[in-house]
Amino acid sequence: MVALHSIILMLIQAFVWILLAYCILSMLLGFGILDIRNRFFYSIFNTLARIVEPVMAPIRSILPNTGGMDFAPMVVLLLIQFLVHPAVNRIFFMLATHNNF
Repeated sequence: MVALHSIILMLIQAFVWILLAYCILSMLLGFGILDIRNRFFYSIFNTLARIVEPVMAPIRSILPNTGGMDFAPMVVLLLIQFLVHPAVNRIFFMLATHNNF
């Protein structure tokens, strides 16, 4: 049970790092520091976008349009920090105390 809890928390943490890498790469591409025509950076950005966009798309549809700023990654990070992470901990705590694992 502890191993499953650790794996889930590591997957959540890996998603957070992927989201941060996506945001940094998006900014570097947006400011022209990296070139989108470079196939290496494009493939990395495309892979990160395929992982992150399904989570951020529903949040973007709720948030108002703010021009050039995208607040969806910040909302996702806050949701993970204050809702998902504590919920996972609480669920596993309840399972451990009620099932005597």
